[in-house]
Amino acid sequence: MKKIINKPEDYTEEFVRGIIKAHSDQYKLLNDDYRMLIRSNSKDEPKVGIVTAGGSGHLPLFLGYVGENMLDGCAVGNVFASPSSSKMEELIRHCDSGKGVLCLYGNYGGDNLNFEMATEMVEFDDIETIQIRVKDDIASASEDKKDTRRGVAGIVYAYKIAGAAAGRGYDLEKVAEITNRALDNIRTMGVALSATIVPEVGEATFNISEDEIEIGMGIHGESGIEVRKMISADEIAEILVEKILTEIELSENDEVSVLINGLGATPLDEQYIVYNKVYDILDEKKVKIIQPHIGNFATSMEMSGLSITIFKLDSELKELLLEVASTPFYTNYNR
Repeated sequence: MKKIINKPEDYTEEFVRGIIKAHSDQYKLLNDDYRMLIRSNSKDEPKVGIVTAGGSGHLPLFLGYVGENMLDGCAVGNVFASPSSSKMEELIRHCDSGKGVLCLYGNYGGDNLNFEMATEMVEFDDIETIQIRVKDDIASASEDKKDTRRGVAGIVYAYKIAGAAAGRGYDLEKVAEITNRALDNIRTMGVALSATIVPEVGEATFNISEDEIEIGMGIHGESGIEVRKMISADEIAEILVEKILTEIELSENDEVSVLINGLGATPLDEQYIVYNKVYDILDEKKVKIIQPHIGNFATSMEMSGLSITIFKLDSELKELLLEVASTPFYTNYNR
């Protein structure tokens, strides 16, 4: 293992405290606990709270999306590990302003269990919650078993839509309905070229040959659907988009947003090469792309590879996508 760290066991605390020191105008810790990050510039008017949680190792996911018209708080776990239910409970209580809290998170066992426990505890005190589990990774299960799918980069769009809806003053049920509608139209597929190393483990999470790629690998190194020899950027784009479009039906004049997400070690140059092909594929179908996202949005430490997310828009979802939002890691200007 070759990483710029101090002690592996201090990895999470040190990077979180570094983020707080760098962005104290927008972030602070709840009760000085590095496991719970909240907005430092939130307004006083009541609105639906939006919270998330997840393991470290995916920056800017998850805590990077706490901010204006996005999330109100995030509970932080160790690398690739869920935070505890008690941290989630504290976070929900803090982020409730009397209008309830939407718990929006990826579909992983530890997060599911701990959010279930946390919401049960706060509901004893009449804090209303709704849970939404993001399941956008089409490689992780067939469509008839989509409730078991993993949540990956598509969660960024879910945060954006939920945060904008809450910012408009919608009630909890409406925020949840709109977020679920967005997720019904969001699909993601990825490809990995190399492995990641968890600091406290000190070795690669999986093995892949130098001349191979794995289609559909998860952001923790979960198995994909196919290992094949290295292919071109255009071929990768064609494969991923083709699989996504088996589940999202697009017609002439439809509008979508596209997210090209780097997994940590893939240069922006290469991400834009892939976007170039994705644009051409959709343009040939006369589908318009609205506000594309290209960059590192949901990483896996130093894993090389990327994912493609397609988000089919209706008029309301388009408006919410274009609403202004701001975090230290995500800025969305209305255009």
